[in-house]
Amino acid sequence: MQRILIIGGGYAGFYAARGLARRLRPGEAEVTVIDPRPYLTYQPFLPEVAAGSVEARHAAVSLRRHLPHTRLLPGWVTEIDHARRQVRVRPLDGPEFRLGYDVVVVTAGAVTRTHPVPGIAEQAIGLKHVEEAVAIRDRILTAFDRAAALPPGPTRRRLLTVTFVGGGFSGVEGFGEVLSLATALLRSYPTLTLADLSFHLVEATGRILPEVTERPGRWVVRELEKRGARVHLDTTVVSALDGHVVLSTGEEFDSELIVWTAGNGPNPVVHRHTDLPVNGRGLVVVRPDLRVGTEEQPVPDAWAAGDDAAVPDLASALPGALTTPNAQHAFRQGKLLARNIIATLRGRQPRRYLHHSLGSIATLGLGRGIFQYRRLVLTGPPAWLLHRGYHVLAVPSWERKVRVAAIWLAALFFGRDIVSLTAVTQPRAAFVTGDEPPAVTKLPLEPS
Repeated sequence: MQRILIIGGGYAGFYAARGLARRLRPGEAEVTVIDPRPYLTYQPFLPEVAAGSVEARHAAVSLRRHLPHTRLLPGWVTEIDHARRQVRVRPLDGPEFRLGYDVVVVTAGAVTRTHPVPGIAEQAIGLKHVEEAVAIRDRILTAFDRAAALPPGPTRRRLLTVTFVGGGFSGVEGFGEVLSLATALLRSYPTLTLADLSFHLVEATGRILPEVTERPGRWVVRELEKRGARVHLDTTVVSALDGHVVLSTGEEFDSELIVWTAGNGPNPVVHRHTDLPVNGRGLVVVRPDLRVGTEEQPVPDAWAAGDDAAVPDLASALPGALTTPNAQHAFRQGKLLARNIIATLRGRQPRRYLHHSLGSIATLGLGRGIFQYRRLVLTGPPAWLLHRGYHVLAVPSWERKVRVAAIWLAALFFGRDIVSLTAVTQPRAAFVTGDEPPAVTKLPLEPS
């Protein structure tokens, strides 16, 4: 029996494992998936989770429920030694151990790319995982509760200032959705007005949304600014110490929430801890059929796909072009991985990966969006409806599709749920303190 090891349970890994489970004959192979999280995160829903339009659990797909015939190991792969056909595993509990395999599938994905900006590591939060999206939503709601009880001034202004760093799809969608949430919240906080909100989107290049052409990108900037936001192009964050944001343009302001979405970086295990071939960007070198290696130097029994793989883009006219690291490619590559591994096990030739883009689509808040397919551009409600229709069909499992559609339907009649659950991060606080209010520093008495 062949031992197939899949490193990572994201899009590519999940669909590869599911495809193998459906196609393998009894006793033909054993499939193991290693991932620290017991679920697949449907990342296109994270901006809407941050805005309260999608329930957090509905953006996560249980691996155990949908991969019932697959062995799941919770933990991290810290080294891939393909020469010996083994990996080093760091489990959630217990010491590290080595695990052997016959075929390895590297779908570890990418990690959030950070820069050595003072204060970012201490103050910022990403938007790549469900818990980050939930934290963003709860911090916005908590900030409104606190600001509503304060008089106008620096503290209230800081609480209602939000900064997103990075103008790619993740940053723009998250920014647009959180801005939509904040403006909607004003109806429930009569002491606050639109003038109290301060939203900043910072992008180091001269345009946002590089996946669309320049004209639709400019439209998005105008749309966000029309809603009261500030878009800083050709600008970087110089410092964010203690939440005090300093931009390269010289502008400074205090921000309660800083969200870092400035691109992805290579996965450490792929970039530094493997003997598989890796390119200059830290991605596994793969052939068009997703086998690791090149046409001249193939690596037997090794496959890779998704955000950690340099997959040749056969649909592009540019020589040497690679597929864009997004969900659209990752889940299709995962499906092809399963078919190609089965084919090689049974002595057949694998197929090459070829996918023509279905276009680019982004949500910018309730009723707002943008879609581009070649020269066709849709904006506003049509693009937003298309975004929702596409992703409710794309999220894995009918159970998740129904749950997400039900949440959206309920929101049409009852609006957003605006309850913050920040307290769940400290569930024992009330038990320990007996719900006593926190101590405050006593101010000196003013002279009479």
